[in-house]
This record gives sequence, structure tokens and C-alpha cells, in this order.
Amino acid sequence: MGRKEQVAELAQKLMSNIKNIRNIAIIAHIDHGKSTLTDNLVATAGLISKDLAGQQVFMDSYVLEQQRGITINSSNVSVPCEHKGEKWLINIIDTPGHVDFGGDVIRAMRAVDGAVLVVDAVEGCMPQTETVLRQALKEKVKPVLFINKVDRLITEMNVTPEDMQKRFVNIIMEINNLISKNAPKEFVKDWLVNIKDGSVVFGSGFHNWALSVPAMQEFNLKFDDVINYCKEDKQKELSEKIPISHVFIEMVVNHLPNPRQSQEYRIPTIWGGDLQTEEGKAMVNCNSDKENIAMMVTDVVLDKHAGDIASGRIYAGTIKKGDELLILGKDKLTKIQQVGIYLGPEKIILDEVSAGNIACIVGMKEVYAGETITNKNMHGFENFLSDVEPVMTVSVEAKDSKDLPKLIEVIHNITKEDPNIRAEINQETGEHLISGMGELHLEITQYKIEKDNNIPITVSPPIILYYETIQKESPTIEGKTPNKHNKFKINVEPIEGEMLEIIKSTKFDGKIRQNKDLDVIEKLQKAGFTRDEAKSVWAIHNHCLLINRTKGIQNLFETKELVIDAFVNATNEGPVAKEKITGMIVNLEDATLHEDAIHRGPAQVLPAVTRAIYACVLSSDYTLLEPKQKLSITVPQDFMGAVSKVLSSKRTQIEKMDVEGDTSVVIGNVPVKSMIGFSQLLRGETQGRALWTAEYSGYERLPKSLLVETITDIRKRKGMDPEPKPPEFFID
Repeated sequence: MGRKEQVAELAQKLMSNIKNIRNIAIIAHIDHGKSTLTDNLVATAGLISKDLAGQQVFMDSYVLEQQRGITINSSNVSVPCEHKGEKWLINIIDTPGHVDFGGDVIRAMRAVDGAVLVVDAVEGCMPQTETVLRQALKEKVKPVLFINKVDRLITEMNVTPEDMQKRFVNIIMEINNLISKNAPKEFVKDWLVNIKDGSVVFGSGFHNWALSVPAMQEFNLKFDDVINYCKEDKQKELSEKIPISHVFIEMVVNHLPNPRQSQEYRIPTIWGGDLQTEEGKAMVNCNSDKENIAMMVTDVVLDKHAGDIASGRIYAGTIKKGDELLILGKDKLTKIQQVGIYLGPEKIILDEVSAGNIACIVGMKEVYAGETITNKNMHGFENFLSDVEPVMTVSVEAKDSKDLPKLIEVIHNITKEDPNIRAEINQETGEHLISGMGELHLEITQYKIEKDNNIPITVSPPIILYYETIQKESPTIEGKTPNKHNKFKINVEPIEGEMLEIIKSTKFDGKIRQNKDLDVIEKLQKAGFTRDEAKSVWAIHNHCLLINRTKGIQNLFETKELVIDAFVNATNEGPVAKEKITGMIVNLEDATLHEDAIHRGPAQVLPAVTRAIYACVLSSDYTLLEPKQKLSITVPQDFMGAVSKVLSSKRTQIEKMDVEGDTSVVIGNVPVKSMIGFSQLLRGETQGRALWTAEYSGYERLPKSLLVETITDIRKRKGMDPEPKPPEFFID
């Protein structure tokens, strides 16, 4: 039996002792040392040599991760370990730090109970540090803090102990400030990190040592001793005296909850069903009985031999080979072919995996992240509580037409593995449009198509995704069917501010079922709609609402599905630039319908309703929303003038400028369009001395001065007339 099989066998034995299980994610800004830190824990299980821990980067198994030195995909590893005479099972998810792969972090948060936030002692808190911490707190995942790369402060920067202490205090204060603002109110006090109790650890993942106040007392060490070890180049000795794994595991087992503790307060947040049902009680109590099985899929990997491998958290029950389970919403029961755990890049098969653990299962076809796997008809898990949206698109074509069927299959598989990649076919040109979180995200996707699957492709320059929206209420406009036998009176009005935020928070997209989607109807009431209005909402799509405000119209409900389809079509491709419409209410005010169903079919109703909505939009002071990113630049003061020049040319709204020693930090909001080619320009202007990061910060209205030019550019690119049609064009 190999070492990995021995580790897996030991992990299986420890799975039933829920009290001694910890499910954790390692989260951080890019290059702050997550994967290096994870190496040290993997080494404690004997999966890699302790001499290579911190250098091997065991979890970064994908070829591009190794080439670029960054984590692209979240990776799972189950680490059995012993600490102070007790055996523990620590299930770890090592997450990406680059903003383009933030969706992986969001999905990982659903599977864990605690998070180790890693912060670089030299760089301090960075934008993605804040983002990943907020994502954890939204999912009620408790954080602890690991301040990494402390050795660099001592050996490279020669920072005095007093200055080092100030840095640490600033980092801790900043993290606690974020926790105070974003943690669930009932946990704010308990979840603040504290240097005295060991929920803050300092160390060097690369050199394999760490210390905390309790560990310093245990090993009889002072901070001055640590400084001397580093200055005298005796960090290997230091790692033997106070090993990182000991201090890290002590922080995790003492300060992060076990699955049963966590599920008691997390289940009411992540599952909207009745807590008094059998399955509700089973999940809250983390029961392993086989009567109630509930697993949420957080990740899907496609294996050439095994097919779809679904990873996720088992919240109730025990899953074993041969069990017949279903994906909620799909009626067919499917037999589980294999169940197991991941040890980094490898899947290890086990007999069974029980509640409170992170498992992988084989046998579920066409399974997607976010779906619920169960053995009974139950309420599904809530959607992921944080959201990111693709902001950049490229069109992709196979160079050889014979590769087209394979390209379609590969793109489908990529969107299954990475839900933040969205793909659609341009019906007019036959191009595949692939949307992602940024240039790097799309570059990686291109690599997967060309190199991993050997399909030569042609890729267009990046295209920015805009939204169409309106700024005032339209007049009521009558749409007539081509046969003139049916009429629909429609008007539109904007949704803004808090109402729009609440609608976004529902995470609902589709037709509303009056007797089943009661939670959505309730949220609409919270948004400001009356009970009657909320119950009259037929559908939500792209954060637009279709409301039936008619009274007593004969045969209306026979055409309801067609009206909804027309609403979806109109909001998918607006009249201004064929971009999606968002933030709009479509009111069906009145209708006149032919008594004979043959005269009100799809060919009649769809164009009548779609064209009426178009005419309303064009009468409502339309505009575009452009995607923005929060930009953070750290640069020596000598180059501040060059940075200011670049930012002013990129329509950047400066939010904050700080000076730290001889370094300036600039934070601002910049249009995603301006970020194309930004890296090369900034590198040239600053001689490569500027460090920068960007993260998605939502959509904002395009400045009025740029509206006509932008619309014209989009329409020309799509092969349309330069100017949108007037409202009258769509009124018969």
C-alpha cells in the first residue's frame, strides 16, 4: 500500500469523529504564500518531503500553475495529523489569489467552516485580502490570521523590532476592522483575531517556521530570539525548534469550529428549507445516518476515464459506492460509481464518506457547481452568497471546420468546470462567444482549448460586456401582433438603489411559481412591492421584472408562457446595442386577445411583446452600464507622476492616495475597457517598478459624453446600423 493510500485509510478512520474534524480554506491576495503554507501541512501527513515543503507547491499541479507560479484552480487535500496526543483530520482547500479566479474562492467558502487568511508581512492588506475575507464572512466562515514572510522583514528590509510590531498591529487592526463590519452580528466579538490567544500566527511558509504568543510560551522563545535566528541564517534550526505545522495546527484546532458546531449556525443561512423537517434537523446536527443525505456540489472536474467528478461538502448522511442518489431538480436516480477524497491532484477511492467532510463522487452525469445531491425530494441549498460577473468576452472560431463538434464539446466541459466562464453562440456569425473575469481568465481558457485539447482556434481581441438600462418611466405603448388580432399595452420603469440590490440578492432568474417560490415573493415585498404586486410578478431575468397588472383578461394565462419568452428575448438583446438589459420593470398594463388560440401563437405574440418592450426602452432615456474594477497600485514615489499620467488617460476615479515611507499607494475605480493593455503601459512608464492588482467592483453608468460613441462602436462591431432605431420603428 502506497503512502497516499495509507493517508486516505487513516483519514477514513478519523471521519466519524466529527469533534476532531476541521474543514478550512487557505485564502489570500495573490503571492502572499497560500500554497507554500499548505505544503507544510501536506508534509505533516508524509505526502511530500519536509525538506521540500514550501518549495514544491504540491497543490499547484496544473501545468500553467507551475509555469506561472500562481494558483488557478482550488485544490482539496485531507490531512490526518496528531497534535498533543490527539488525532485530527484537517480537510484543506487551497484557493486562488488572483482576482480573475475569485469564483473558485466563493465556491470553496460553501464547503468549509473556517478560513486561514494569509497576509504578506511586507505588502500588508491588499484589495483581494479584503475581498476574500468578506466572501468568507458572508458565508459565516470563521477566520484566523497568518502573517507570512516575516523573515523578509528581518533579512531583506532590516526592519527594527519596533517598526515590525507597528506593521503587525496595523495588519491586525485592518483585519479586525473588516471583521467588525462584515461578520454576522452575533459573532463579531468572538471572531475578532487576537494576538494573545493564538488566533494570530506569524511565520515563514517558505522556511517552515511559525510562532504565536502561546507557542512562544510553550517553547520558551522570545521574538528577539527569532530575529537572531533569521539574521544569523539559522532558519532551518528555527523550523526544527518551533515547526510551522505545530503552531498552525494548534491555531486551527483551537480557534476554528468543527462541522457540527458550524452547521448549527450556517445551515439556516445556506439552506432555505424548514429546519424542523427530518433533513433540516439532520443537517443542523451534522447527522451521518443514511436516511437523509444532503451534499452541495462546489466543484466539478472532468476526467477522461471517470467522467464528471463532483466535489463538495456532505452536510448530512453518508455516501458510499452503489447508493442511488439524485441531483435535485432532475427526477432520475443515479447509482454512485465511486466515492472518495482528494489528496491534492489525486483522487483516492474510499468505502464511504460521512457528514461533515469534503468528498468527491463519480457517477452523476451533467452535474454543476451549486447543485444539491440527495436521496429524497427536499429544498435545495441557496445559491452562493457572493457574486462575480464576467466582464470581458472573446469570440472563438475553430481554424479547421472538422474540429467544430469537438470545440463545442470542449467549451461545454470548460463551462461545467468553471461556472465563471460563460459561453454562447452568435447565431448570426456562428462564432463562439466566451466571457470571463478578465484577460488572464480568458487566456487560461484559450490555453485549455488549444493545448489541453489540441484544437487550433482563432481568438478575437477582448470585447467588453455592457448592460443596457433606462433612467425614466416610459409612456404606455401598444404592441400589435402581425395579424392585428391581439394587442398588448406595456410600459417600463427603472429599478434603482436598494430595490435593485434586494432583487440581485434573491439570486433568482426564471419564472416565478406562485405556490413554490414563496421566498422570492417575500423578498420582493421587502424590496418595496405590495403583496399583490409581488404575487403578480411573472418572471425575473437579468434583474428585470415582468409584472402582470391586467385585470380579468380572458385567455391571458394561455399566452402567459409566450409573453414571458418575449420578455426574456427582449432583455437578452436590447434595442440599443443588442446587449443585455438590466434594472427594469416591464409592466403588462392591458391586453386584447383573439378568442381562437390559433391566432395568438408564438409567431404572433413573441414579436408583438418584444417590439413593444423595445419601443418602451427607446422612449425611456436609455443608457449603458460599463463594468468597473477597483485598482490598487503600489509604486516608489519617484514614479508617482508617471502613474498619475497613466491613470488620467484611463478615466480612473482616484479614491485614496497614501504615502508609506518612500512608497505611494493609489486606489481607484477604473473602467474594465481601460484595463486592456494596462499592464504593459504601466510597466513601460514605471520601468517595471509598479505593483498593481484589480478586482471586480460592479457596473456603473457610462458617462454621457461617451454614450453615442460607445453605442456606435458596439453596433458596428455587431454588423448593425451605427444608430439605434427610433421608438416608432417598433410600433405598428
